[in-house]
Amino acid sequence: EMKEEVRKWIKLAEEDFETAKANFEIKKYRFASYLCQQTVEKSLKALLLKKTGKIIKIHDLVELGKLVGIEGRFFNYIDKLTHIYLESRYPDASEMSYTPDETKEDIKIAQEILKWAKENI
Repeated sequence: EMKEEVRKWIKLAEEDFETAKANFEIKKYRFASYLCQQTVEKSLKALLLKKTGKIIKIHDLVELGKLVGIEGRFFNYIDKLTHIYLESRYPDASEMSYTPDETKEDIKIAQEILKWAKENI
């Protein structure tokens, strides 16, 4: 059933978020930021599923954000998180170092978007 499927996506997003925080605690900032991207992607896909009845296989958070009508204030952040996804998948793109402050910001945004998605489901 659709409702059950949406719930599964949100549960995965919540698990990724908890794991992001755990990785931050042990100073695994790159992986924590990647999990923030995953949290947002799954949150937005849950909302997309609720709104349209289907999931599309894209990882571009800006595109997903547009499809679900995400609030404008989130766009800069989700653009940054999309780049984190690409860097995590392609080592040669990963010249970026992840500082605790940057990752802390990623965690804050992931938390806000997860909360926003749940409120809109």
